[in-house]
Amino acid sequence: MNSDTTRLRVSVIGAGPVGISIAKAISDAGHTLSAIATTDPTRAARVETVLPGVAVIPVIDAVQGVDLVLFAIPGDQIADLVKGLVSTDSLTRGQLLAHTSPNYGYSVFDEALGLGILPMAIHPAIKFTGFSSIDKARIVDSYIAVDAPRAVLPIVQTLAIELGGEPVHVPQEAREKYAEAISVAGTFTTLIVGQAITLLEDAGIDKSRNLLAGIFRSSLEESLRTAVPEIDPADLFDGDNQ
Repeated sequence: MNSDTTRLRVSVIGAGPVGISIAKAISDAGHTLSAIATTDPTRAARVETVLPGVAVIPVIDAVQGVDLVLFAIPGDQIADLVKGLVSTDSLTRGQLLAHTSPNYGYSVFDEALGLGILPMAIHPAIKFTGFSSIDKARIVDSYIAVDAPRAVLPIVQTLAIELGGEPVHVPQEAREKYAEAISVAGTFTTLIVGQAITLLEDAGIDKSRNLLAGIFRSSLEESLRTAVPEIDPADLFDGDNQ
């Protein structure tokens, strides 16, 4: 690692919305962003726009000579990729390996544990847009789900704080329900907002999105405050409950 052990040399695997935004946040936190790995020309061009000067190279090259490799790819692809990196002797003893999938803890790196790598999971509980300025602001207001072996947990917690969020430990055994909760919250919010906008637009009402912003924010805040885990759907149509 660097002589300044609080500053890491980092490579990010994947250049989708999560990868680019996390890479930018890591760079803004003062770490050295060495490379991003992607084979998608469109995403590579996006990297050059958002993170000029950062190398876009193959995975096997990106993992060389860095302290932290962050996998921002679908969780079900990570274990096979790590297995391939192990078989080609591409990883280095003492390297930090982290991923951003909500579905898995650090066990996806089990194949590399024999090499002495330090496994971590770090997932900001937000909806990523790929626009780093928007995502950075959202991360600052978010909790970040982390997981790692006990000795490594303080490292990933510190990284979460450096990104601007607040770490919360979500271990492997809780990941299935955690991922489901994240999916339900994101999917149903999108569906409900879209339906409400369509109703107002069909009614010919101007500025429908602006009009709905207040009710959605206040409804969400009230739902979180009252913390009712289950509700009868009929109760949703009781007017304004005055």
